[in-house]
Amino acid sequence: MQKVVVMGLKIDFKNLLSLENPYKSLKKIHILNVVLNKNQTEMKLEDLGYNKNLETFRKQQNLDLFDIGRVIAEHKDRYVVKTSITEYDAELIGNLRFTAESRYDLPAVGDWVAFSEYNENKALIHAVYPRHSIIERQAVGKSSQIQIIATNVDYALIVQSVNRDFNINRLERYLTVCNTSNVEPIIILSKIDLIEEQVLKVLINDIKQRIKDVVLIPVSNQSNIGLEKILSFLKKGKTYCLLGSSGVGKSTLLNKLSGQELMTTDEISARVDRGKHVTTHRELIVLENGGIFIDNPGMREIGITDATSGFEITFNDIIELAQSCKFNDCTHNNEEGCAIQMAIEKGEIDSESYANFLKIEKEKSFFELSKEEKRKKDRNFGKMIKDIKKQRKQNKY
Repeated sequence: MQKVVVMGLKIDFKNLLSLENPYKSLKKIHILNVVLNKNQTEMKLEDLGYNKNLETFRKQQNLDLFDIGRVIAEHKDRYVVKTSITEYDAELIGNLRFTAESRYDLPAVGDWVAFSEYNENKALIHAVYPRHSIIERQAVGKSSQIQIIATNVDYALIVQSVNRDFNINRLERYLTVCNTSNVEPIIILSKIDLIEEQVLKVLINDIKQRIKDVVLIPVSNQSNIGLEKILSFLKKGKTYCLLGSSGVGKSTLLNKLSGQELMTTDEISARVDRGKHVTTHRELIVLENGGIFIDNPGMREIGITDATSGFEITFNDIIELAQSCKFNDCTHNNEEGCAIQMAIEKGEIDSESYANFLKIEKEKSFFELSKEEKRKKDRNFGKMIKDIKKQRKQNKY
């Protein structure tokens, strides 16, 4: 088996591919990328998305003594940090870990971090740079907790297959998440080769009736239809996040766009008529032909968080109509002069979209209430600790 020298290290491909440790298995992908791209022109930080705002923050906070890199993979409490030259196996310094008040204070895939190298390709993360966007959802099974999907994202490719996965309600949920995060959404309808052209036209029309002013691209990973259109949207230094359920073809699409087999994929199951869930972790990948991609494991649930602004953008037509109701306290059910109910009767507002609006609004309100209750409990607990300390101090004297 051939050995290749990379940055002064001899890499034996046979040993590399036989790694069993989960983190090493994650790391070997990146080592292979270094080997396969060793003859490329040296990458710049700007190719990873670095900009003037980040550089200004770096100088203002006196972080210019540290190196700067972007988190491209996360594995529990360890991270892979990429620079313009190489990649590091990184962990947090103790102070950053123990002073973190919430998940927002810890690194996530897409973050820029200040770090220092302490051994060959080993590093310590000292600080996380400000984010210009955070894509998040409600943590599964945890009513008031969030899960960060990716940070510093410019565009989200919402991938939905046209067969069993097709669901406009779910699309509206993803749009709410994107609009809340100030991320521009692009809807990708995948696997169009599985249905007749006339059926596809009906699906596209149904989407456009409910979702307006969002780019929609039908694609086929088999015949490559639509791939050129997606490529035309890619801009160097911009970050694109792939969102969608398991088996809709996100990883296959990424492989097609890159022209390489970057991500593991599997065949479509004949029994369930969809691809198998293969991606198991979030990972950031820089494409040669422009654009930075974050691939995600499939999401069965898209729980809505504190999403007031995004909610209003997604359901703008309904929100505006509500202002025209006869009564200010209209519940939009059976009241006389309800503008929304009148619009539904006339076919101006889709009844299913309105039902989805009510469901997401209720979920959003429940999350906000749960979050406030948690804050109240935390405040009460903190007050109790202070009172105990004060009482002990008084008893001491």
